[in-house]
Amino acid sequence: MARRKKGDIVNGWVCLDKPYEMGSTEAVTKVRRLFNAQKAGHAGTLDPLASGILPIALGEATKTVPFMMEAQKIYRFVIHWGISTDSIDREGAVIGRSDVRPTPEQVKAALPQFVGEIDQVPPAFSAIRVNGERAYDLAREGVEVELQSRRVSIHEAAVTDVPDEDHIEITMRTGKGVYVRSLARDLAAVLGAEGHVSVLRREMVGPFSLENAVTLDFLVDLAHKGRAFEGLLPVSTALDDIPDLAVTDQEAFSLRQGRPIVLLPAQVEQLHDRFKSGSGQVSAFAGETLVALCSLKAGRLEPDRVFNLQ
Repeated sequence: MARRKKGDIVNGWVCLDKPYEMGSTEAVTKVRRLFNAQKAGHAGTLDPLASGILPIALGEATKTVPFMMEAQKIYRFVIHWGISTDSIDREGAVIGRSDVRPTPEQVKAALPQFVGEIDQVPPAFSAIRVNGERAYDLAREGVEVELQSRRVSIHEAAVTDVPDEDHIEITMRTGKGVYVRSLARDLAAVLGAEGHVSVLRREMVGPFSLENAVTLDFLVDLAHKGRAFEGLLPVSTALDDIPDLAVTDQEAFSLRQGRPIVLLPAQVEQLHDRFKSGSGQVSAFAGETLVALCSLKAGRLEPDRVFNLQ
């Protein structure tokens, strides 16, 4: 006999504006408890020293988390010149000092070499696994680890504020796997300076942004009033750039059973016009209810992920 899952059936996304000094796992746990949800996960770790957008998936929304891993992100961060730390943030041990203070013009001139497809070495203090252990655990133990460079994409990077000669704010739009601290480290090296990230805020992860974000305090207040569900976004939010198709109740039944459905030539043509390069996925809806995420193959919709949202 199957064991009954603890908690309630809760499906949707919470676009959390994660507070400073809270880990991503802790944030997910707090949100899951507020909703008493059976299942929860997040789309993209955010360091405790960073604040901003942490998309948290509840219930059936966890099936769409992989699509958020590919989503573009926007970060706004401040580099503090003059001091380098081993973790490349303000909590690390000081490993270098310098009187060099790059000017805004020098930073602007250097940034273009970090835009586009670049090779980037992750920070030693990162969650990457090395022989089964997290790199940051090894770094804290004083073990020197040589991490391999990775090919990443930085779409835009610009100076957005200069509070004083010791600090400069940069905003960048990136693909997956980009480390802000690595950019700060490499930028300082190019400019012959020492520096670390003193402030970091993520402002966007795909369709999740500060515009549809909620704070933990706001969610707590809603939960106390019995209105926590007002803080939920639909499961389909993560699929906003995937073409959608309306299906009949009978077609929805077939998809939920794992069976493909045949489309009319006109439907196939319309979907092809809406596909992005390399994409062949379609989100099927019965009315406003997400039924399945499907692949379009030879004029048929074949269900890849079925959602229990009836």
